[in-house]
Amino acid sequence: MSANRNDIAHSSIFMDSLITGDLKKLRSVPKSDLHNHGMMGGRLRTLEKMYGVRLKKFRSGNKGILEINDWIQDVYRPLLDRPQIFENAMKAAIMQAKSDGVTILEMSIDVNLGRLLNLSPQKMIEAVDHAHNSIAPDIDFRPELGFNRSLSVRSLLAAFEPYLDLGYFKAIDLYDDESAQPIKNFYELFRFAKKRGYKCKAHTGEFGDAESVREAAEILELDAVQHGIGAADSPEVMKWLSDQKIPLHIAPASNIALKRVKSYQTHPIRILYDHGVKVTINTDDVMLFDKGNSEQYLKLYRCGLFSPSELDQIRIFGLL
Repeated sequence: MSANRNDIAHSSIFMDSLITGDLKKLRSVPKSDLHNHGMMGGRLRTLEKMYGVRLKKFRSGNKGILEINDWIQDVYRPLLDRPQIFENAMKAAIMQAKSDGVTILEMSIDVNLGRLLNLSPQKMIEAVDHAHNSIAPDIDFRPELGFNRSLSVRSLLAAFEPYLDLGYFKAIDLYDDESAQPIKNFYELFRFAKKRGYKCKAHTGEFGDAESVREAAEILELDAVQHGIGAADSPEVMKWLSDQKIPLHIAPASNIALKRVKSYQTHPIRILYDHGVKVTINTDDVMLFDKGNSEQYLKLYRCGLFSPSELDQIRIFGLL
């Protein structure tokens, strides 16, 4: 009964905070972030403060993911030579989640990052675990391994191998440029992960069309789709996603910043929601887009796309 009363109270605070525009109270309400890239999950200003530097903010033109890769190469990669960068980036990401009331956090870490930073899988896990337990131990933390779609499956499987017996990571996520290679190329990787009990997620339909979403979900037997907004162009695909109960972990601020969507008011999350597709609100890369989930909920309300009760339903679904 107590938990039920808490749920009702949280819903009341959440909806009232949307109506009054009280971002502080909005941040106090439990929410999930199920689409978060750990190394870019913290605020840019947090890393700037940690290292006493000023970093160029991300600005998108019209090259989508390629522009993110350019920013990483030109701005972020030089920072990787700084001491404790992985540990501090993880701390920044956990700090951001805590400050935004996130109680369930699914965060990916690139499977090849350890090699780049000369850190063993065990050392990486220790750093992530320390950040989690020292900053926000109450967060239900579900770490994932990220796989870059531009690399060969052979190399990805080889990078995966050292993590298998450590039992720390709970899921895998495939990301980066959707046009890099056919989704069927990754069937072996996902079958390998699925047999070992990993939750399977992939970025698809971020820039691709509706059929690309269904194709990826079918071939890779996905448990969830990251983005997937291209599905809004096909009632048939939306019905299929709804019937299959495959959720879309959408990041509106990312879609708008990368010019995939013009504005919050025109975001296809409304179409997906109306067609029975389960959707959640997520940050993707706070370092790039400078929006936590609370800000996104508020913008989705203020532009008239959703009512407070509808946004609360989306919030609660992410916590189930």
